[in-house]
Amino acid sequence: MNTQPLPELIAQAQQLVTQIRQHPQYQRLQFDCDVTLGDVSQFFNTLQWTAADSTVDVSREGFFQ
Repeated sequence: MNTQPLPELIAQAQQLVTQIRQHPQYQRLQFDCDVTLGDVSQFFNTLQWTAADSTVDVSREGFFQ
């Protein structure tokens, strides 16, 4: 199981989507689908905001005491 924080994983996924979108082989593809890379990027943006909003700092001493 990956122990990276969710926001880091989301950022990596966003970078991959950007790299795919800019890849010459992808740009040459001619296909039509219901979900675009723009939709995927928007999903990751929303997920990033949701993950950031739900992050709780438990590192402070006495947080659970």
